[in-house]
Amino acid sequence: MQPLKVFSVIPKLPEGLEGLWELAYNLWFSWNSDIESIFSQMDQRLWQESYRNPVWFLNHVPQRTLEELSRDTFFKDRLSDAVAQLRQYVGRPSPHKFEQAPPGTPAVAYFSLEFGLALCLPIYSGGLGILAGDHLKSASDLNVPLVGIGIAYQQGYFRQYMTPDGWQQERYPVYDFEQMPMRPALTPDGQPAVVRVDVGNRPLTARIWQVAVGRVTLYLLDTNLPENPPDFRQITERLYGGNIEMRLWQEILLGIGGVKALKVLGIDPKVIHMNEGHSAFAGLERVRLYMKEQGLSFEAATEVAASGSIFTTHTPVPAGNDRFAPDLMYRYFEPYARDMGLAFKVFMALGREAPHDDAEPFCMTVLALRLSRANNGVSTLHGRVSRNMWKQVWHQFPVEDVPIGALTNGVHAPTWVAQDIGMLYDRYLGSNWREDPDCARAWSQVDTISDAEFWRTHERLRARLVDFVRERLRRQLAAQGARRQDIQMAEEMLNPEALTIGFARRFATYKRANLLLQDRERLERILGDRERPVQFIIAGKAHPQDQGGKQLIKDLIAFSRSQGANMSVVFLEDYDMEVASYLVSGCDVWLNNPRRPLEACGTSGMKAMLNGVVQFSTLDGWWDEAYRPDNSLGWAIGKGEEYDDPDYQDFVEMQTLYNILENDIIPEFYDRGRGGLPRSWIRRMKAALKELAPRYNSHRMVLDYLGTAYSPAHGYYMRLARDGFVPARELSEWRMEMMTKWSAVQIRNVRSRVENTLHVGDSLRVEAELYLDDIAAEHVLVQLYAGPLGQDGSFSQRQLTVMTPEGERRDGWQLFSGSTRPAEAGRFGFTVRAAPVHPLLADPHSLGLIRWASPA
Repeated sequence: MQPLKVFSVIPKLPEGLEGLWELAYNLWFSWNSDIESIFSQMDQRLWQESYRNPVWFLNHVPQRTLEELSRDTFFKDRLSDAVAQLRQYVGRPSPHKFEQAPPGTPAVAYFSLEFGLALCLPIYSGGLGILAGDHLKSASDLNVPLVGIGIAYQQGYFRQYMTPDGWQQERYPVYDFEQMPMRPALTPDGQPAVVRVDVGNRPLTARIWQVAVGRVTLYLLDTNLPENPPDFRQITERLYGGNIEMRLWQEILLGIGGVKALKVLGIDPKVIHMNEGHSAFAGLERVRLYMKEQGLSFEAATEVAASGSIFTTHTPVPAGNDRFAPDLMYRYFEPYARDMGLAFKVFMALGREAPHDDAEPFCMTVLALRLSRANNGVSTLHGRVSRNMWKQVWHQFPVEDVPIGALTNGVHAPTWVAQDIGMLYDRYLGSNWREDPDCARAWSQVDTISDAEFWRTHERLRARLVDFVRERLRRQLAAQGARRQDIQMAEEMLNPEALTIGFARRFATYKRANLLLQDRERLERILGDRERPVQFIIAGKAHPQDQGGKQLIKDLIAFSRSQGANMSVVFLEDYDMEVASYLVSGCDVWLNNPRRPLEACGTSGMKAMLNGVVQFSTLDGWWDEAYRPDNSLGWAIGKGEEYDDPDYQDFVEMQTLYNILENDIIPEFYDRGRGGLPRSWIRRMKAALKELAPRYNSHRMVLDYLGTAYSPAHGYYMRLARDGFVPARELSEWRMEMMTKWSAVQIRNVRSRVENTLHVGDSLRVEAELYLDDIAAEHVLVQLYAGPLGQDGSFSQRQLTVMTPEGERRDGWQLFSGSTRPAEAGRFGFTVRAAPVHPLLADPHSLGLIRWASPA
């Protein structure tokens, strides 16, 4: 029997407490401890039971408690102050100006398949989502006019639990959006916001929810509606759930549906940021809309859309880049391509590294790269790896010129710094570390913190972690039906004073969670040392289909239960933001040993660093650029070597790991002077904070995106859109002209006056003649490409110098010249190249045209 009408029943807050709802529906509480404490102090037990969800919490607080609080003048004063603080925070105008963007309107839309914002909004799986959440929080703190676009998953990512023998199992609780800090979005005329998308030849409807993230709004799409067929209702059921076809549906919803959702909401950002390839269809839909609404050609619409697009790739692992078979793409995108006036083969070429290979699958990363003029990896090393991974997309260029840069990730300091140590920072550094954590001046005051106070604060956090682990482990064992004595034994696990090493991340095999287990005898010897105790706390999830990852977990759990583990190794199930917050603040050492170069960034280490936790990692991701060879900031496993044989690499780095642990880390941790303080260890903690905290935080990251990507992209878009997109049409015509004429361009008579020997610092002048047909010289960028040579005769480095026209020669040939200076002794070489260039062109590489001087 179904009801005729459905109501939402909410508690009636007594007079004076109405502001609780305002606080509950803005996720600012998740990084503002003053606001969170208002909820937790109302009923501490219920607050923990709610997963820190203030909406569910308020719906379950006993009416009697609410009545008592309404008579508590002190509580009401605190509540009033908190509401005023929130309103002041949200109401502050943005200092960031974008041309012709009205104040208060979003200029940037940030697309991501997952967002890790708070424990109570479980629409994240791991680092990608947490990074997206931190991005929104910093955009809010910095008042960047940005909105987020994602998906409202009814069951989120799986919750992990273990069988008695340690095999990972998955459960999928169903979340009630009415009980979460999210509300139905409305259209500008006040109607419920709904978006409609064609998935192949079938219509799909999605409602839009909104989540307030401080000053920023996140919009989430939800297909669990009665008007959708059962299979379409499941599109937003689970994050990364279902088969490859379901993944394609989700990405159609996120990209195409996300762009349509912005129109329904009356939001018109000129710039989009595609966080990973999952959202690449957003760029495609923008191209289609410019063609339909502005009458632009495909080429002109592509240039407009791409000029206003930023793409961030996050994975150097080939399997992490979604690819769809040609027949699957035909089923869902042949009508879409036809609607754009494209032959399906031309459409498929947008997502292929080799555009003419009809058998190649359609790759979302390739599509995103082609539909964006600003592409980046998430660390310096990852940028280099990405250029090698995707060099075939720009096969005419050397790897160094592949247009994928690097913008290193950061983490949101107010979210991840534990309250205890945050209060210490407040006293010694001032509030700037929260408000402006990229401010080196604030972090330079770390040395003023008393060693004793710093260490005692850290010890409290370690003890808090041990208490949390014991309680969590007790509940794990009880849920598995363990014996009473085993449950009681959980109360004795770990030592709150022992050197505590944390390892927590996704259990992909390349992250090598089992590297420690490859010499069990040595590990047991370390764990058995009663004079210098060492313990490991491990957490993480394997993908439900990753049997290898599940086996790693099972092996680690089996070892943790063995006599050799000496009650000093614990695996915590169901890794989430709460578990992470305890681990990154309570451990002494953060262990990360991925197989280089497969870790894109590794932001968990940054979170630990902000709490004074010392790093111990392979030189991969962010640690490759942050590490100092003198070990003053932490330790490295190896020197950045890369091996052809992964088994040999594992063996070598396992030995290095144990050597450093036994000979450096353990002795230094237990080297205590008078007062029982590990002075050398504390110096290392402070040195890392002073040098790394200003750099590896998401405020710096978002400001970098703002300065190097968002503002330039907005500028490119506005230049192309002027006068009804006349410049875009002109650029498109010029582009077609270049495609037609470029084959006639030639380079000859490249010469210099130096024969065989140069001195360091000498000027080397080079001349070359170019035949440009009737292409104007200002539309050709001629460069002297020079630098030192490696053993194989190729350039090991390169420097580019623009060559200028010196005058026209007979028969249409033109003379260009330029100079360079070798900076060091050794073999040095040069060549000359030419590429088309235009003032309106955001990236000359996008044409894929270049001419190199041929050897004489």
